[in-house]
Amino acid sequence: MESLPLFKNNKERKVFFLFIITLFLITLFFEFRTYKKVIKNEVYQTDGTVLNIYPKPSHQVIKVKNDDFTFFTTIAKDIQVSIYQDVNLTILTQDISFFSFLKGFYTKNFNLYLHQIKNSPKQSIYNYIHSQHTSEDISSLYSALFLASALTQDTRELASQYGVSHLIAISGFHLGIISFVLYFILHSLYYKVHSKLFPYRNKRFDLLIIVAVLLYSYLVFIDIPSSLLRAFVMFLFSLFLLRMNIKLISFETLFIISIVIIALFPNLLFSISLWFSIAGVFYIFLFLKYFKKLSKMVQLLVFNFWIYLAINPITHYFFGATALEQLYSPLVTIVFSLFYPISAVLHLLHLGEFFDPFIQTVLNMKINSIAIFTPWYFFIFYIIVSLLSIIQKKIFIVLNFSLVGYNFWLYYLSF
Repeated sequence: MESLPLFKNNKERKVFFLFIITLFLITLFFEFRTYKKVIKNEVYQTDGTVLNIYPKPSHQVIKVKNDDFTFFTTIAKDIQVSIYQDVNLTILTQDISFFSFLKGFYTKNFNLYLHQIKNSPKQSIYNYIHSQHTSEDISSLYSALFLASALTQDTRELASQYGVSHLIAISGFHLGIISFVLYFILHSLYYKVHSKLFPYRNKRFDLLIIVAVLLYSYLVFIDIPSSLLRAFVMFLFSLFLLRMNIKLISFETLFIISIVIIALFPNLLFSISLWFSIAGVFYIFLFLKYFKKLSKMVQLLVFNFWIYLAINPITHYFFGATALEQLYSPLVTIVFSLFYPISAVLHLLHLGEFFDPFIQTVLNMKINSIAIFTPWYFFIFYIIVSLLSIIQKKIFIVLNFSLVGYNFWLYYLSF
């Protein structure tokens, strides 16, 4: 049966976009109401949880999240604070704009009180992971992979130099692996139950619903990272489209999902990780649109390399770390698809240190990297050409010449 379009006509599109704009204004209103409550007085006392710690030569910067917003503040260098520790503090509010409130603002604080570290489920898992490693860098690596917690500064910089930050920062790629593993496990468990009790039901759809519930629970548990949120919303939307026999892989679908996320969570408009995630899916759709006639084997071989080269001009506009070792990134991505679920199982069995010698060797390697940023004019040109490639194959050819030329220039300078 041929897939149906998402909208039957332009009238349906107009109604939908009117609904999205209304939804965006409503959520923005509630955000603004919270903002006004915070800045009502010059000081605001709040409880929160420490999500990240940034050590500086003379102080520490901590990232704190409460029920309503996220902010950054400075504390003394000698204060012993831990990730996921609850704190109570009073912040200054007079210089906080609504724009910075949505982004995640920086402010000064006083009367900091550190609560005793609770043995919460997330803290327990965090400690369980760290107990299996002697290296803080490796511990933070696995915590980032499984709990979306912060990397140490050295590991974060090294990941950027290797060009594998997208593998460590939990995103839709990880969600895809988790979904596949869950589906595979549940399929074997549900098969007999389905055949005996529910033979009339769509087995695959049932399994996807169960997977969706488990993924949502995981998403909430790790505090809903923006890049993972995009992937989860797309997963749910895909279930709906499949159920309604509506075309799934389309740029319109990606656009709709993106604006729905922003309408529901206006603060994510400023999330670079979300935009990187959307860009990644966009170039995947471009690849599928124009390379679908290639054999499956050729697609498998070319896919990771093309996607990596295609998104490079965008990532290097924001992050300039460049090294020849980044060219291994597409191969590392393939290996990571096996490493990720295997390392998760090993940690469950308290054998998480299995890969530590290899990882430590990689962490000890010295990378000669330099900072090369995408020029703003090429960045704008590349975005325009990428978007126009949706409707014109000739422009897609221009895009390929552009990305090949750009990457040659990029790594020639880093040689």
